[in-house]
Formats: sequence, structure tokens, C-alpha cells
Amino acid sequence: MECSRFAARFMLVMATAISAGASAEVSGVSATGFLVTHRQEVNATPQQVFDAIGQVDRWWNVEHSYSGRGANLHLDLSAGGCFCERWDTGSVQHAQVVYVDRRNSTVRLLGALGPLQARAAHGVLTFAAAPLDGRTVLTVTYRVVGPADVGLDKSAAGVDQVIGDAAARLARFAGGGTP
Repeated sequence: MECSRFAARFMLVMATAISAGASAEVSGVSATGFLVTHRQEVNATPQQVFDAIGQVDRWWNVEHSYSGRGANLHLDLSAGGCFCERWDTGSVQHAQVVYVDRRNSTVRLLGALGPLQARAAHGVLTFAAAPLDGRTVLTVTYRVVGPADVGLDKSAAGVDQVIGDAAARLARFAGGGTP
């Protein structure tokens, strides 16, 4: 009975994602890494998506933060900039901005998000918005690599959920909706 309820919920989530112009893929999964890719149609121009990326405090899910407060998140959209979080008793650099192309609406960051940081993993997180057949498509990729003994293959599904959530929230926010 529990299995069929899970299957029904899974099918509903997949149908919703497909109907919303979304796709997701986890590839290259091994003990030493994986690649997560999420594509989302956005009701906004690529430039509006680019501008929204820098407002991470408004769209990032606070459940995936250390402080639990969006106001503590900051993303400086320039090379060397920081995707950081600061609160009364601490701070963390989630990732460092290494590439910004405003003309092509692309931002790339280096960093191991969340618990990956303590596992000596490395990640490349890329946000890119581009026109396609009169629509805007946001593509978010996160490539994670690290030592075999930390078993990154066991983290792929959870990271996929976090990145998928971030892509969907960013798309809704850029399109004028509530993340």
C-alpha cells in the first residue's frame, strides 16, 4: 500500500514537472562524483533571469541554509564574488563566483554546498538562461567530484533534489511569481 502511494505521488510530481516545461537528469553517478542538470522554462527574458540570480536571498530555499533566514544570503555577481551566508554567530562561503557573462545570462560558481563541504568535495554550479523558440530556458548544472571514500554516489539523489528545488524557485521568482 505504501509503495503504491509513493508511486502515485512520484507520478504526480513528474507530470507536474513535465507540464511545467521542466526536465531533470542525474548522470555520471559514481563514488567519485555526479552531474545534476535541471532545465526549466521561465516566463521572463534571459536578462530578467540573470538579474534574479543575484537576488538569491529572495528565491533560495531557507531549508537549505545554515541560518534559516533568506536575508542572511548574498550573491555578488562578479568574478571573485561570494555566495555567502552570515548570521550572528557564524558565516559560510557556499561558493565563489568564477564566471559572469551578463550578455549570455550565465553565472558559474565553485563550491561544495552544504554537507559536501566537509567531505572534501568540489562542485561547479552553473546557471544559464537562453532564448529557445521564443521562450526562455534556464539550465542549472552542478558537477560534483571528490574522493572515492566519501561515496558521492549516495549523495546524488539528495543534491539533485536541492538543485531542482533551487532551479524551480529561481524560475518562478524570475517570472514574477512566489519562489
